[in-house]
Amino acid sequence: MESFTTHTGLVGALDRVDVDTDQIIPKQFLKRIERTGYGQFLFNDWRTLPDGAPNPDFALNHPEYSGASVLVAGRNFGCGSSREHAPWALSEYGFRAIIAPSFADIFRTNCFQNGLLPVQLTADQVGHVMATALSGGGYMVTVDLEEQRVSDDSGWHAEFAVDSFRRHCLLNGLDDIALTLQVSDRIQAFEDRRGQAGG
Repeated sequence: MESFTTHTGLVGALDRVDVDTDQIIPKQFLKRIERTGYGQFLFNDWRTLPDGAPNPDFALNHPEYSGASVLVAGRNFGCGSSREHAPWALSEYGFRAIIAPSFADIFRTNCFQNGLLPVQLTADQVGHVMATALSGGGYMVTVDLEEQRVSDDSGWHAEFAVDSFRRHCLLNGLDDIALTLQVSDRIQAFEDRRGQAGG
């Protein structure tokens, strides 16, 4: 898993609440067995018109958000089903962090497991980021996981809380497999003892 320490990036504004995982990555794209290839289908039903052309009314299709790597959205982001494909699609599209007033619990856990940082701020703080991003001009923020802080060039900043275990794993790029491999010698010793007892 890619580690996350500090990231500075362009903010893309999605001024919607209750964005569910079926909108993040619609169900018709879940037939793949790989963990890649989902980024192109992110928000597909909102990003494209019925004929497949880009929807000019969808915010993230606007040129000022091209290359955005920080997403700001409304409350309860990632609600709905528990599909892990949602953070896969967001990450592959290019997002490294998502700022919102609240997240669905399973979605938030899936983000941490896949190197994507969910940043929960107060409604007022999210409102500042949203309004500034919507005003145009290529709004950039720095998300610092070590300091647990979001800031911009104007001097504005906000602190956010992260579970210490999740913070450690993300700072060091450790998913469940990597955590298990850290104790591979103990696992092997257990297997050796079990094999001897069975013989």
